[in-house]
Amino acid sequence: MELFDSHVHLDDEAFAGDLDAVLARAAQAGVVGMVTAGTDVASSRAAVALAARFAGVFAAIAVHPHEAEQATPEAMADLRALAVHPKVVAVGETGLDFAKDDASRDLQQQVFAAHIRLSRERDLPLVIHCRDAYPEVLGALERGRAGRVIMHAFSGSVDVAVVCAAREYFISLAGPVTFRNARQVQEVAVKVPVELLLVETDAPVLAPDPFRGRRNEPAYLPYIVRRLAELRGAPPEEIGGATTANARQVYAVA
Repeated sequence: MELFDSHVHLDDEAFAGDLDAVLARAAQAGVVGMVTAGTDVASSRAAVALAARFAGVFAAIAVHPHEAEQATPEAMADLRALAVHPKVVAVGETGLDFAKDDASRDLQQQVFAAHIRLSRERDLPLVIHCRDAYPEVLGALERGRAGRVIMHAFSGSVDVAVVCAAREYFISLAGPVTFRNARQVQEVAVKVPVELLLVETDAPVLAPDPFRGRRNEPAYLPYIVRRLAELRGAPPEEIGGATTANARQVYAVA
């Protein structure tokens, strides 16, 4: 079964000592592709460097909403320059986080709008981070006339998922879908049309059961796929095949 991890953070210091082994374990687990996402200019540069170094690894570039104060005109110009690299396949992760408010909400919204514009300029999909801000995120995407959209590590309600699906946004599910009491995300997992479903680890965080609380890595992706298959009453191979095809489609990679 070939799997595609639609969102990881391979540049994270958690992988500094054993990245080659992490990627080898991922390959043994059937992971044939992954997108490593930047969170600021330096992280985005690192993501591009990793994508250039490893086959099957692609990069997404952005300033994360937590770091919105770093999204200066110079930083956005740097991202625009990085976006031309052939292994850059998305703008992200970008969006809004009203749970932590590490940056002001007004600034987050300005920076998010700039990322939407960049995605349109480069015809790249947007990878969305959203916490406690789904109405505002959906409004910004509509105003900005966003094209391809990936709702990363989706944590919204079934009603929000229905709106996203109606707009043909992809919904990516991560480790929490395996948690015993994660009823909302499990309900979402059943409702999402299979043609809009993605899977991710968001490694090194959000490890699925039975690794919850430990460092996550792409090799754990099969645990998420098997849980989704169980919830949807489908063979794991069917979910794995569909999510891999969907990832290749939205990221425009072979």
